[in-house]
Amino acid sequence: MDNLQKFAVPLGAILGFLLLWEGIVWVNDWPNYVMASPSDLPAAYIRFWPLFLEMGWQTLWRTIAGLALAVVFGTFLGMMMGFSRIARDALYPLLVGFNAIPKATLVPVLALLFIGQHDFNTVLMAFLISFFPIAVSVGIGLSTLEPEYRDILRSLGASKITIFRKIALPKTLPEFFGALKVSVTLAFIGTNLVEIVSPHGRGLGALFKSGETNGDYPLMFAVLIALAFLGIVLYYGVVALEKTFAGWAERPAH
Repeated sequence: MDNLQKFAVPLGAILGFLLLWEGIVWVNDWPNYVMASPSDLPAAYIRFWPLFLEMGWQTLWRTIAGLALAVVFGTFLGMMMGFSRIARDALYPLLVGFNAIPKATLVPVLALLFIGQHDFNTVLMAFLISFFPIAVSVGIGLSTLEPEYRDILRSLGASKITIFRKIALPKTLPEFFGALKVSVTLAFIGTNLVEIVSPHGRGLGALFKSGETNGDYPLMFAVLIALAFLGIVLYYGVVALEKTFAGWAERPAH
């Protein structure tokens, strides 16, 4: 029953959203060159399905690659800040300042620095926009470890590696996966920034730009729904990993 509910409730919410969207377009009698409705989208998917498959794969692998780099780099920075007060005081202002910069302004800078390296630029932007939550969450998780636990293990002769594996890592996992859920959506934003802006872009962002250039609003909205679908799939992939490695931290809902 619980498994059915977990599937039915999100599906019902999505169907409700699509019906509301369809109803708003119908009530206002908007043509599809003003606002496409959900009923306009199947024709766009049927017409351009080879492009959706090709461009969708381009967007997905770049996003995953950028997210993987964000996990490695963000975890490393978080560990530095969590275990060292000096590193935390030095890095936090730099990270906050960098995160405050609108990432769209970095796209032309990267394009000039790495001319012609479209895949690299796209992966790099996905990484730059998504590592911050991971670094901060890991840093906070490690810096708030209960010192008495570490003292007990040290008195028993435990090494730093053992202390990290037995206390620090389990303590940090819930915060890490919470940040990773946020980073998933940010990585998609970074990927699509480059795909839309780059004149030689590939991926769903470039397909969206093509629809905009040609005034094909159903195609544009179909791309947006495809991006939302990929984001949901990747998000629930993170949820599955969280249940596997940090399921013990989940509190039952009443």
